[in-house]
Amino acid sequence: MQISTGLHRIECPIGPRYVAIYAIVGKKHTLLIDTGFDESIRTTVASYFKENKLSLDSVRYVINTHSDYDHTGGNKAVRELMPNALICAGERDRAMIESLNSMFYDRYNEFEKDHGFAESMEAKDFMMSVAFESNVDIGFAGNERIDLGGRYVEILHTPGHSWGHISVLDESSKAVIIGDAVLGNSVLLADGQPAFPPTYRFVEAYRSTIRLLKGYNPSEILTSHYPRYSGQAAIDFLDLSLNYTDLIEQICLETIAKSAKPITMMELIELTHLRMGPWDNPAYKYLAYPVLGHLEVLESYKKIKSSKNGNGLTQYQLIK
Repeated sequence: MQISTGLHRIECPIGPRYVAIYAIVGKKHTLLIDTGFDESIRTTVASYFKENKLSLDSVRYVINTHSDYDHTGGNKAVRELMPNALICAGERDRAMIESLNSMFYDRYNEFEKDHGFAESMEAKDFMMSVAFESNVDIGFAGNERIDLGGRYVEILHTPGHSWGHISVLDESSKAVIIGDAVLGNSVLLADGQPAFPPTYRFVEAYRSTIRLLKGYNPSEILTSHYPRYSGQAAIDFLDLSLNYTDLIEQICLETIAKSAKPITMMELIELTHLRMGPWDNPAYKYLAYPVLGHLEVLESYKKIKSSKNGNGLTQYQLIK
């Protein structure tokens, strides 16, 4: 759909969910934000461009907001279908975007060694069947400004979900396209039902990102997996997301304080997931992302301490 003049939202199916890809059209160049799966570019985006009389040859910049394969999986297709495009990303996410193996083992399997929570090889095989990597041409740090021809966009560094996550401010509409920079209190299915927990990872950076976005007073917050949030609804979505971080941190600290013995991250999640959200097994186990982030924050504030149990897993207890 065309949200406003020259700003398009293209919803691409990814199983029971979707990823929204955005196109911003200037007088000289078009900028594409995220690439979904390989098929997202080859089928949904290509068809949308044709139906709306947009030119694939005019796409000069393709921005991966962050290092998740449902946002970078169409990069190879971009190389084939958009010959003038430069693939761009946050510099700190470049390595994982350029290597799906790095993305899988360093991002998705981060928790295996110390916390006993691992992705399956079936999950890796699926990733490799729908996403195909390419090199990144330009790495952004934030505060860069791009001229599309009479239309400017600004690159914002919005870490928290990943260290290199970036968002795009469309100066013409004052909308901010945020990818997965802010995630409410649940990631959603296409029908609006809860899919799995908000997978922010670096808590204080995530909180700072939310406050940064509020400071821009955006006309709209345009996400990848949620409906459009305009005006006050955009601010409410940001506030909901910030308040959720306080809830999770409180639950983590209370649970550790009440435990008669040191507790591992996954034990904590098993005890508390019903308080944290409405997800079934195994979806609730992806609370590993925010919960570990909050455990790290609580430890840095000297409220809890960590050690290793007999199985080599990290466990936590209150500092008294």
